[in-house]
Amino acid sequence: MRILDSIRFRIVAFFDRSQTHSELEEELRSHIAHRADDLARSGLSRREAERRARVEFGGYVKFTEQGREAVGGEFLESLWQDVRFSFRKLRQSPGFAIAAILTLAMAIGANAVVFGMLNALFLRPLSVPQPESLYSIERGANKSQNQSYPDYLDLRDRTHTFDGVALYNIVSAGLDTGNNATQFWGYEVSGNYFDALRIQPFLGRFFHDADEHGPNSAPYLVISHAYWHSRFRDDPGVVGRVVQVNQHPFTILGVAPAEFQGTLLFFFPDFWVPVVDHEQITGNNILKERRDQSFIMTLGHLKPGVTPAQAIADLNSVGAWLVKSYPKDDADMTFALARPSLAGDLLGPVARGFVSALMLLAGLILLAACANLGSLFAARAADRSREVALRLALGSSRKRILRSVFTEAILISLAGGAVGLAGSIALLRAMSVWHPIPTYPIVIPVNPDGNVYWVALLLALLSGILFGTVPVRQILRTNPYEIVKSGSGGIVAGSSGRRITVRDLLLVAQISICAVLVTASLVAVRGLIESMHSNFGFEPRKAFLVETNLTMGGYRGDRTLPMQKRMEDALATVPGVESVGMVDQFPLSGSFGSRDIYRDQTSDFTPANIVADVMTFRISPGYFRAAQTTMLMGRPFSWHDDRESPRVAVVNRQFAKSILGSLTNAIGNHFKLEDGTRVEVVGITEDGKYYQLTERLRPALFLSMAQWPSSATNLIVRSEREAQPLTAAMRLKLKTLDAGLPFEIRSWNDELSIALFPPRVATISLGLLGGMGGVLAITGIFGMAAYSVSKRLRELGIRMALGAQRKEVLRAALGRPLKLLALGSTAGLLLGMLASRVLAYIVYQANSRDPLVLCGVVLAMLLMGLVATWIPAQRALSVDPLILLRED
Repeated sequence: MRILDSIRFRIVAFFDRSQTHSELEEELRSHIAHRADDLARSGLSRREAERRARVEFGGYVKFTEQGREAVGGEFLESLWQDVRFSFRKLRQSPGFAIAAILTLAMAIGANAVVFGMLNALFLRPLSVPQPESLYSIERGANKSQNQSYPDYLDLRDRTHTFDGVALYNIVSAGLDTGNNATQFWGYEVSGNYFDALRIQPFLGRFFHDADEHGPNSAPYLVISHAYWHSRFRDDPGVVGRVVQVNQHPFTILGVAPAEFQGTLLFFFPDFWVPVVDHEQITGNNILKERRDQSFIMTLGHLKPGVTPAQAIADLNSVGAWLVKSYPKDDADMTFALARPSLAGDLLGPVARGFVSALMLLAGLILLAACANLGSLFAARAADRSREVALRLALGSSRKRILRSVFTEAILISLAGGAVGLAGSIALLRAMSVWHPIPTYPIVIPVNPDGNVYWVALLLALLSGILFGTVPVRQILRTNPYEIVKSGSGGIVAGSSGRRITVRDLLLVAQISICAVLVTASLVAVRGLIESMHSNFGFEPRKAFLVETNLTMGGYRGDRTLPMQKRMEDALATVPGVESVGMVDQFPLSGSFGSRDIYRDQTSDFTPANIVADVMTFRISPGYFRAAQTTMLMGRPFSWHDDRESPRVAVVNRQFAKSILGSLTNAIGNHFKLEDGTRVEVVGITEDGKYYQLTERLRPALFLSMAQWPSSATNLIVRSEREAQPLTAAMRLKLKTLDAGLPFEIRSWNDELSIALFPPRVATISLGLLGGMGGVLAITGIFGMAAYSVSKRLRELGIRMALGAQRKEVLRAALGRPLKLLALGSTAGLLLGMLASRVLAYIVYQANSRDPLVLCGVVLAMLLMGLVATWIPAQRALSVDPLILLRED
């Protein structure tokens, strides 16, 4: 019965708080009044009796709070009181509030942006039904995504754990709808691609396995929703329309749904075409006869109840059968599974490592911000020590005071988190519509989702708790009697004396983090500068590129080489053109071809006897002159090096040294290719960069295009003319040759944007983080220096009155902050030299021990120290001793 009465009382108290509070107040006042009556009867005056009764009663406010807590239902009300009190305090210090909110907004915004990238590129699943059971198939020790088409057929037909295995591969083709022929990008896919992914069309239908009946048997096209909108203006009549793809008739079957952008997150396709049409799309037919040509990617849904480990075991059993059946072609056929994410995980540990490093550095920014705010909160607690002491003396509990401090910290952190999240959302959305490489349909789909919002909220709450904890020890050690008696601050938070305080440690940590970020950003800048002025093995300046594939114009077989010669000769006649050359793929273009190299004495062409896998380029005789690649020895090709003459090659210096033994013996030496062809070396060129800027020296092989024809036609045109008139003249010449052949013209420097994209992103990202760290360091040093000067104004005035010199006053006022700056900068520089090593994977020639980088970090930290201490120094030097002493 008592329990029910207690519950009923608490419920009534919760919903009728005003009456309950009045009753408590009345009860406490009656106790004091009764005691005052007793004292008055003993002979004391009424006024003295009431004062004595209140003193004997003790902390009236404390008993009131305890009584309300005992009644219950006071948590929400007291929390609301703390919120209102914190708002009033922040309104009284708008400068502090704005600085704290912006500091935290900057740090949380940086973390939200980096996590948004990490989430979108690596954690977010593909936009397909049941993405949790979808896996990409990786092959070999290097986790390659590529398979050969014959191997894919065996995997598809012999595995029992997948609900369909599909293939896809990026291709480009020429589209002619009757107006202007253009190049468009898409996928060649297996007939079961859409069925395996469980995708339904937005318009029309998809192709299926039943539509394939051998090579070039399924002239069907599915276009993306975005391409349907941009090219066909949302015309529903596009279904069933026949268009020319590489001069072959293809029927548009349907339109994909808007939310489906393919199976590579960074690549938004225009179309999907059956892989059985590979010859019509690419101009070659390597589907069934070449198991050593790995160019397709595979993925599929696991069957219900199948675990990834079971699927891997199933794949490995098929791999063992392939190795046994085809020992010459399939050497390493062990398999693994991966979640399809950024490029189907094509970029591998490099991209993951870089984004993870950015996440680490952004976390350091947040820690620096928390250290900054913790230092400010410690100083704020010291300045409010008398207020805290009075509250304690009036009976308020330390728990209530700490709760108000944490409430203020959480309010600041939530406000900063909201501002930072708003900025990060705007930046992420801008990045999502950014096309970093205009010539390719490459995007960065980092639109924020619920995960980004939750992480921002979590970081805001954790940050508030973290920097709100800093003054806890100070408040717990507060002695209200001593503070009220002395009339001055009693919470030690400043930097008086030689004792190491919490503020000192926080400032050192903050400056160290800043130095790490500045070091990393300067390493990135230095690497980018080096990449812009390094020796690529070719000269991109004053060179223009004409890119096409003759397959898009319907050229095949013996028609290809004559057309290429005509194109080269036509461009050579353009006024101002100095030289023209041709290559099947540009160096540093993001694509590459390679050949297995064997010794001249080899007769067993198995993988065990491969000497090297070498970057291979097929070129015309004019390539080296147009690219300005230096010939070290021997001769370049001529058009007489054709199919009727012995096979010849030009190799780079690294090829000659690592494979042929030496430069002196390389000319006239021979090696063999994977098909047994014997090739003679007739020339040696300088080394260069072929695939990426950060690669080490690697062997490269140049073959004559007249002996190894290719439909990929990329011309290098060197000229001193202005870009616009030269481009117009070249376009007119090529249209005269074939108006239906799509092509792109751009400068070679623009083409290098692919290779320079990673270091540019690294430089911009780390530069922003370094700038944020610098701002935090400046505010932290300024805060400590200003607080130190304000607390020692009387001492500085006495020093100046006694004749101290200006430098002595500055040393006394700012010596400690500057010592902490030097200590934190040294620690941060050492840490930065280690932390920035991860940039070597992306930034060209990244070296944190570069003297210019070290000098730059020292200079940057020195400038930050000067900027941060300038105002406090001026205040210290402007002290008027007479005014200070008169105030005392």
